[in-house]
Amino acid sequence: MEGAPELIVEVAASSVRLDLGAKKSAYLHNGVREYVVWRVLDGEIDWLCLRDGRYERLPPDEDGIHRSEVFPGLWLDPAALVHGDLLRVHETLAQGLESPEHLAFVERITAARNV
Repeated sequence: MEGAPELIVEVAASSVRLDLGAKKSAYLHNGVREYVVWRVLDGEIDWLCLRDGRYERLPPDEDGIHRSEVFPGLWLDPAALVHGDLLRVHETLAQGLESPEHLAFVERITAARNV
């Protein structure tokens, strides 16, 4: 393996300043493409995508769902997660894993592995 991870997900309570400060800068410097921070005490989730050398927030879609740009099919219902509705979190993820985008992603990585 080489290079930075494509996705980092963190749960932050007392470390929000560190997570959205020094760590975020380090991840940006190293080219982490997506960075997700669940700010537990604030009840918020920040989903950041690396674009043109800086992080931009990935807003939820019209249904309130975050959809990863790096890993098609990785879907998160932030409201459900923050409110502890783990059944809804799981259902949302399952829908993402059944999406045409995820199936195409799996086909691409499978084909690349078989080369």
